[in-house]
Parts: sequence; structure tokens; C-alpha cells
Amino acid sequence: MPFFSPIPPTLRDLDALRNIGVKRVILQAMATGGVTGGVIGLFRFAYDHINAALVQALHQHNIYSPAVAACLFGGLAALALLALLALRVEPLVSGSGIPQVELMVRGQMRMNWLRVLLCKFAGTLVSLSGGLSVGREGPSIMMGAAVGAGVGRLWGERGGQSLPRYLVGGSVAGLAAAFGAPMAGMFFAFEEMKTIISAPMLLFTGVCALSAWFVVQVLFGFGLVFPFASQPFIHWTQWWVIPVAGVLMGVLGAFYNLVLLRLTRWADHSPLMPRPVRVLLPFILAGGLLYLYPQVLVGFGVSTLQLAGLPLPLLGLSALLAVKMAFSWASFASGVSGGLLMPVLLMGSIGGACMASGLQSAGLISPDQAATVLTLGMTGLFAGSVRAPLTGAFLLLEMTGSFHNMPVVVLTAYIAAFTANALHVEPVYDSLRARCLALSSAAAQNDDNGNDPDTSGSATPLQK
Repeated sequence: MPFFSPIPPTLRDLDALRNIGVKRVILQAMATGGVTGGVIGLFRFAYDHINAALVQALHQHNIYSPAVAACLFGGLAALALLALLALRVEPLVSGSGIPQVELMVRGQMRMNWLRVLLCKFAGTLVSLSGGLSVGREGPSIMMGAAVGAGVGRLWGERGGQSLPRYLVGGSVAGLAAAFGAPMAGMFFAFEEMKTIISAPMLLFTGVCALSAWFVVQVLFGFGLVFPFASQPFIHWTQWWVIPVAGVLMGVLGAFYNLVLLRLTRWADHSPLMPRPVRVLLPFILAGGLLYLYPQVLVGFGVSTLQLAGLPLPLLGLSALLAVKMAFSWASFASGVSGGLLMPVLLMGSIGGACMASGLQSAGLISPDQAATVLTLGMTGLFAGSVRAPLTGAFLLLEMTGSFHNMPVVVLTAYIAAFTANALHVEPVYDSLRARCLALSSAAAQNDDNGNDPDTSGSATPLQK
């Protein structure tokens, strides 16, 4: 009986790439990445200018004046109404968007790409303008996936087999454009989204990431998010800081995930939290925090760059971390459009500042090493929450430009992820993906029974 050896996977991938057409793949990827970069660049430009204008207006007025206070809370109520409208038009834009995109790639959920793109853009802009503790990265990934689906449809590829390529490529481009981090976008596709590595997918996602990066960094001119490129090395005698940072941030990441999911699930089913109240609450909290603790609001508090240079007391930093985390839980549990990662990075920088403050007080690190410890804190909390250590490590390396600290950053990320896994707490997007499926099943069952379910969580029907 003759022996036939199987075709090597590499040759099979290259044959698949040849069948699709290399030029075709590159053009499709350039279109997906370029359009995504333009959309996310416009989003970042709009938010930066809106936030700066709002902060300047509030600084120019006495917020303790009754008339100003009435206008302030009236404006927040109007923003809450707009956020509610976005959810009414397209329930899929609730929350981060990453779990929904992962379900779409697996064929378990579908979307109207143009409606999702418009509602996600507007809804996230409203949430950020209202001061909520949400981020732009998850929405950017979802907007990128919507752009990818639109490019595929306009290209004439309507088959279900080609759609995942566009969804994944658009997601990569969205992350690359949100943070100026093309390598992190690539790692996100294959580490977090569990995309099968193949020659066509590597080429497609790589070109998507570079195209989006070019548009955002070169055409729009956005620089490093955290310009810490000059941060010093950690001396080999100080490498014990790595496991300390990894374990502490891994525990904090697991705790953050646990409370976030429990609070969100409670809000999903509690009769005390109908959708209008649920959406309005974080906007009112943002207004209250402006008077009581503005340090946790973007534009009013201490930024990550300032944390690296200010000798802040440990007690004050601990209070800042606690309030920021509580406000982030409340913001996400409301179901409004907004991501998790930017608040996680800010909380990680505050946690890193707590460590740096204690280490400096003990004389164990120099003041100029504080930025390095902040970077370890951000990397560790990202890895402890998301459980994607390479994505988190390269995200911070690209956002800071500190590639010379790659070994310590990668080690911290893996230690944090291992610690969180050892605590048997699920990664945040795995938990939220299961929640999306449960809400979708409940919505479909309620529809069959003739009920009108509250779909504020994220309940686009599953494909049947």
C-alpha cells in the first residue's frame, strides 16, 4: 500500500493565498485598514476637541452657581437620552463591542454594519463627552469590524466564509488606530480572538494594521499615547519588582473582573434598574463627581503622564484608585456604549504609581524609574483582566515607545495573567461573551412568547 504524506500546512496556506490572489488580498486589506484608520482618526479628533471645549467651558464658569449647575445636569441628562437613543436604534452597540465581534467571527451573531458603525461612533462619543469612565478601544475594534464587513460587502464578497477575514482585519485595524499600536492589533487577533494563523490571514491583518497606523499616525498626526520612551532600565538587582508587580496587578485584575461581571449581571436582571434609570445613573454620577472628586474625570484629574512625575502620597493614590474603579464599574454596568481597556490602563497606572510611591519611600527605586513601574502596572492589570499577555505587553511598548524594556514588560504580563488564572476568575471578555449569548437567548425566547424584553445588555438575535 503506497504511503502518501500529508500536505504541509504552510504549503496549504500558500496555495489558499494563491487561489484568493495576493494583489486582491492586499487591496482589500488596504481598503479595510485605510477606511478604519480614517473613521477612528476622525473619532479621536472629534473627542479630543469636544473634551477640551467642555473642560475649558467648565473652568470658565462657577459650577457652584445654581444656573450653571442646572445647565450642567440638564446637559448630562440630554447626553443620557442620546445614549439611550443609540441603544434603542441598535442594541448591539451596548458595552465594549469586543465580545459581540468575537461572536460574529464565530458565526453566532450578525449585524447591520452601517447602523452599527454610526450608532457606535455616536454612542461612544456621547458616553465619553458625559465624563463616563469608558474607553475608545473596544468601540474602535467594533467600528473597525463594521468597516471590514462593509468593505467585504461593497467588494462583492457576500459569502459567509470570507466575512470572518474582514471582521478580524477590521478589528486589528481598529485597535491599531485607537492606540497607534499595529503589532498589538496583530497579537489581539491571534491571541484574544483565537484566529487560526494562516498565510492569507497574516497578510490581510498585517496590511490592515499598517494601513490604519499610517492614516492615524502620519495623516492625522497622533503621537504616542504615553511618551515614556526615555524611561530608564530596571537594573538586574531590581528585577524582583517584576514578580511583585505581576502578582499584585494579577490579583487586582481578577478582583476587577469579578465585581464588574457580578454588578453587570445584577443590573441586567434587577427590577430596580430599568433601562432609562440604568443609563442615566452614570451620567448623574459623573456630575456629582465633578463636585466631590473631580480627580477621576478626564481633563480634571491627574493624568498618567502626571502620575509619572508627581510625588503623590500613597494614601491619596489608593483613594484615587478605589474611586476610579468604582466609577468604572458603574459606567460599564449601565450598558452604554464604551470600552474597558482605557480605564483599565489608567487604573493600572494608578496601581503602578502606588507601587512606585512605596518603593521610592523605601529608597528601593529612583524617582526617574517611576514611569517604568507605571508601565509595569498598566501591563499587569491589562494582562490580569483580559488574559492576553502578549497583546498587553506590545500595546504598552508601542504606546510608550519604550521597547528597550521589552523583557520586563513581557515577564510582568505573563506573571499577572498566571496569577489571575490561578485565582480561577474568567478573563473579562470570555465572561462578557457568555453574557451576550445568555441575553440573546433570553431575548429570542421572550420574542417567541410575545414579550418585549429589555435588551440593554447586548441582545442582537443569534443566527438561526
